[in-house]
Order: sequence, then structure tokens, then C-alpha cells
Amino acid sequence: MLRLGGKELFSRFLIGTARYPSPETMRQAIEASGSEVVTVSLRRYGSGKWDSNAFLNLLKEMQLNILPNTAGCYSVKDALTVSRMAREVFNTDWIKLEVIGDDYNLQPDPFGTVEAAKILIKEGFEVFPYMTDDLVFAERLLDAGCKVLMPWAAPIGSGRGPANPHSLRTFRARFKDVPCIIDAGLGKPSHAAAVMEMGFDGVLLNTAVSLARDPVEMARAFAMAIDAGRKAYQAGMMPEREFATPSTPVVGTPFWHQEKK
Repeated sequence: MLRLGGKELFSRFLIGTARYPSPETMRQAIEASGSEVVTVSLRRYGSGKWDSNAFLNLLKEMQLNILPNTAGCYSVKDALTVSRMAREVFNTDWIKLEVIGDDYNLQPDPFGTVEAAKILIKEGFEVFPYMTDDLVFAERLLDAGCKVLMPWAAPIGSGRGPANPHSLRTFRARFKDVPCIIDAGLGKPSHAAAVMEMGFDGVLLNTAVSLARDPVEMARAFAMAIDAGRKAYQAGMMPEREFATPSTPVVGTPFWHQEKK
């Protein structure tokens, strides 16, 4: 069971709603994922190629938890405005806070993100902050009142998978009592399994599913990988070694290899 924003969730897969070929494909992919939380951009919701009301009604029919995001915001002011509008449109205090600081890799602005988080939390929002794996950045967000951390594995849409596994393992160990969701950079189900094996609490992704040749099957594959990674983490994986160790004991066996003369 995963507890986020005051709600208990069975699924550890949070999925996006952008760039699907059709609303029906999106619906089927979300169902295949088993996700109970979907992210929605207010900007895309209001200006996309699909009918906005039909899109929102579809999500409501599926009885999903909607996590609006502030994608495309490059300033604190814009992020605050979009967050407040999203609360009215989607009737939720949840917000995935994104304050972008760099055009090249869409890296978040740590100063702007922390500033916006402080304001939104005072206004009663549950802030889900998009961030890097920087430990100081994380500490400042927790000090601001965030109850969940969402570090990236790699830049948004890159599909590279964990760019710095050591940093992610350090991040997870440092904030072991805080729900931590990997947000951005995963391109393959194996990437999702890898971060779940590190002990992360869940995965949020969009592009790897929506742009797949078969988004529905890809959503199903990611769901299975996330579940497998979580089970492996809970079961306790064997430690890595620098040398070979036989799985079958050799002491006491009747035959021994002898050196040829």
C-alpha cells in the first residue's frame, strides 16, 4: 500500500495523459497500467486537440485521482497561477509542481521550486515537486512542507533510464522515511524495475507509454516491471560480489578436480 497526499493507493504506477494517439488508446493504456493516479497539464487540457470536457469526463468515469501539473512554467508566478487554476478546474488540492530552469534539459529551478512550494503549501496544496536527485534541494523542499519527493532518473523525455544510479541509491537511503517517486527519464520497463529495486516507492512516466508502438501493452509491461522491482526489493536481493561463488557447496563431495600433470 502506498500513501500519497492523504490517500492510500494499491498501485505504485502514476501515469501521464499526454501524446496518446486517441482518447480510447489513453483509456485502455491507463486501465492496463492499473494506475490510480493520472497527471494532467492544465495547458494541454485547455488547448489540446481533444474536447476538454469529454477528456475530463473520461477521467472522472474511470474514478482516478487527478494530479494536475504546472508543465511549461518557467517562473514562480506562472506556476502559482496555473496551480490555483488547476485546483478550480479539477477540484483537487494536489499539484505536481514544475518550475523549469533550463531550456536545454528541462532541469527544474531549485530556488523557484522551493519558493513556489512554500507558498502553495501555505495555501493548502499537497505539493508533489518535480526535482533532481540533489540532496540539498530535497532538504529545502521538506523544510518547505513537502511530504513527498519526486527526483528524476534522467532528463524529461530522454528515455535514458537512471543516469546516476549511485546518486539515486544515496537519495533513497538519505530519505528512507519519505515517499519518493521517480519522475522522468525512464524509457524501458527494465528501467522502472531497476529504480524500484533501489527501494523507491513508485514511478511516474508518460512518454515511454504514450509513444510506444502499442501503448496498451507497454503500459502493462511497465506495471509488471514496477511490481517485480518492488517485490524484489522487499524480498531482499543477494549482494553483488567481485568474485565467483559456487551455488552448490563443494566441500564434502566425493570428486575433486585435479590438476593435470
